[in-house]
Amino acid sequence: MEILLFRNMRLSQNENRPLTLRDVSEASGVSEMTVSRVLRNRSDVSEATREKVLQAAKQLGYVPNKIAGALASQRVNLVGVIIPSMSNMVFPEVMTGISRILEDTDLQPVVGITDYLPEKEEKVLYEMLSWRPSGVIIAGLEHSDASRAMLRGAGIPVVEIMDVDGDPIDAAVGISHRRAGQQLGEAILAAGYKRIGFMGTKMPLDHRARKRFEGMTQALAKGGVEVADQEFYSGGSALAKGREMTAAMLERTPDLDFLAYSNDMIGAGGLLYLMEQGIDVPGQVGLAGFNGVELLQGLPKQLATMDACRAEIGQKAAEIIIERIANPDANAASHVELTPKLSFGDTLRQP
Repeated sequence: MEILLFRNMRLSQNENRPLTLRDVSEASGVSEMTVSRVLRNRSDVSEATREKVLQAAKQLGYVPNKIAGALASQRVNLVGVIIPSMSNMVFPEVMTGISRILEDTDLQPVVGITDYLPEKEEKVLYEMLSWRPSGVIIAGLEHSDASRAMLRGAGIPVVEIMDVDGDPIDAAVGISHRRAGQQLGEAILAAGYKRIGFMGTKMPLDHRARKRFEGMTQALAKGGVEVADQEFYSGGSALAKGREMTAAMLERTPDLDFLAYSNDMIGAGGLLYLMEQGIDVPGQVGLAGFNGVELLQGLPKQLATMDACRAEIGQKAAEIIIERIANPDANAASHVELTPKLSFGDTLRQP
C-alpha cells in the first residue's frame, strides 16, 4: 500500500502523463514482463501475483493499450454496430441483445448512428473499419455501392440485421417485413374493415417500413380493398406527431374505419386522439402500429401491434459474430429469419 501511495503522489505531479506498464510494475513490486503476462491473461503467473498486479492496476486506474497488440493481429476486439437511430424504442433493445451476448467475451460493441442517410452510413462505416474491428453488425440490407464494397472487402464477419427480404453480403438476422405487412393486411380484411388510412415515418429512407407498407397493400388488394388515404413524413416517431397526422387525415377523409401506422409511437398518439374525440375503438375505427413497444402497455387501451423480435435479433447477430471469429471456416448460420407475432390488443377486432 505504501508503494501505491508513493506512486499516486508522483503521478499527481504530472496528471496528464499516461500510465504505463512501468507504473503498475513499480506499484505492484513485480517486473514489467510479469505485469504484461497478467494483463494478457497468461496462465503462467501465480494467483497471488495476478491478484497483486490487478489490484495495483485498478487502484492506479491503468487501462492496457490494446493498439499495440492489435498491430500484430491487425484487429482490435471491437464489434462495429451501425444503426440508424437511438432516439426511438427500437434500437436500444437491439443493443441490449448484442451487449448481453458480448459481455461474456473480450469483444466490445462500438456504435455509429446513420440517421437513415446512405451518405452518413458510408462515412460512419469508413471510420469504423479504419479501426480494424473484429466484426460489423449493420442495420438493413440496402446500402450504397461504396458501403457494400467496404463491407465485402473488410475480410471480417458482417451481419446485417432487422430485415431478411433481400440478399445479405455475409449473414442476415431479422424478420420479413413484407410478410409482417401481409399478415396485418390479412387481419384487417378478416375483421371487416374497408376504408383504410396509413401513416408512416421516413418512408423514402426507412426501407423496412416501406416493405411493410407494400406487404399490407398487396394483401388488401387481394381482398379488393385499397388504401384510401396515406401520409408520410420525415422526423422523429412521437406521440404528438401521431395525434396531429390522425386529426388531419380524419378531417380530409372522415369515412376511414381503420388506421395503420408504421410504428407504435405515432399509433399511440392516434389512439389518444380518437379516445379524446369519443370515437369507438375498434368498433368505429380500428388501429394498429408496429414494434411491440412495452412502454405503451400503460395506455388506456392496448394498441394492436407486432413484435419485431428486437432483442433476439441483437443476440443472434452477436452469436454469429462470435462463432465466425472463433471458427472462420465453420458453416455458421448466414440467414436467420425470426417470426413476429401479431397482437390484436384492444384496437383491432378479432374475426
